[in-house]
Amino acid sequence: MKAIVVHSDKENLQLEWEDMDAPSPGPGEVLLEIHAAGVNRADLLQARGHYPPPPGESPVLGLEVAGQVKTVGLGVEAWGPGDRVCALAPGGGYAEQIVLPQGMLIPLPDRWPYVWGAAVPEVWLTAYSNLCMEGSLGNGETVLIHAGASGVGTAAIQLAQELGARVAVTAGSDEKLVRCRELGADLAINYKRDDFGEKCRAFSRGQGVDLVLDCIGGAYLERHIDLLKPYGRLITIGLMGGTSARLDMRALLMKSLTLKGTRLRARSLEAKTEITRQFRDRIWPLLVAGKIAPVIDRVFPVTLAQSAHAHLNANRNIGKVVLEVRPGNGDGG
Repeated sequence: MKAIVVHSDKENLQLEWEDMDAPSPGPGEVLLEIHAAGVNRADLLQARGHYPPPPGESPVLGLEVAGQVKTVGLGVEAWGPGDRVCALAPGGGYAEQIVLPQGMLIPLPDRWPYVWGAAVPEVWLTAYSNLCMEGSLGNGETVLIHAGASGVGTAAIQLAQELGARVAVTAGSDEKLVRCRELGADLAINYKRDDFGEKCRAFSRGQGVDLVLDCIGGAYLERHIDLLKPYGRLITIGLMGGTSARLDMRALLMKSLTLKGTRLRARSLEAKTEITRQFRDRIWPLLVAGKIAPVIDRVFPVTLAQSAHAHLNANRNIGKVVLEVRPGNGDGG
């Protein structure tokens, strides 16, 4: 099979489509022919050597895929050859084939293109696990979502709206703010022009927010602590704004706040299987029914993975960037 291989030295980084040994499924696993793979910021970090895969996992980039089951291992009864699926992956998505545990698969509707399926698992499971399982976002609460036009952001806006929450987001351009409002954001803030804390306090009539979904990290910590209501929750999923910050423990204690950092990729197989199961039961039917939908910015051929990375790195995307591995088979073929 072929897969994207990272070649790097001190000055250059190249993503090349090269031959590689094909995997084989073991007990409880399926071999998937990949038709499309999602691109995530974790892939950019891994390519630069800053986010290595978990021990024993594929060094190939790619954390979410869609395709057809080719063969199954011993003990697999729920899936068979030809089944159309999408799935979260621990790595190995930028390739023609991948082996995955059977519990990670989600059935893909016949009418869905594979590129839609590849735009779901990583970002929607991230949004679901952090808003619902970690953040316990409830009806009538207010959530602040940073990077609202990102893949995770566009999923989180729609999911929070379905939960009955009031949604505030930040983004860096007026075009992105318009799209966030179209997806259901009640308040869209240009972080380059306005103070998100002031805007959120005015929006909430001085009360603040119940939950922050934070991909910024250190640069915003003090402002988040100040903005959160009593018993508020700060869920950090990224560190785009730095790794260090001053923490006022008095405010943390007096407000009874919860601060938590989470990583989806680092969780155990059992934990990711449970997240997938809950997502399939609770949220996937809404996607299948068209009440909510993946947002796709651009689709690149897998051979242009480096261009896809450059597009994402430049923050030009609204929603997901996807790689097409098998062109012409996007609608159920």
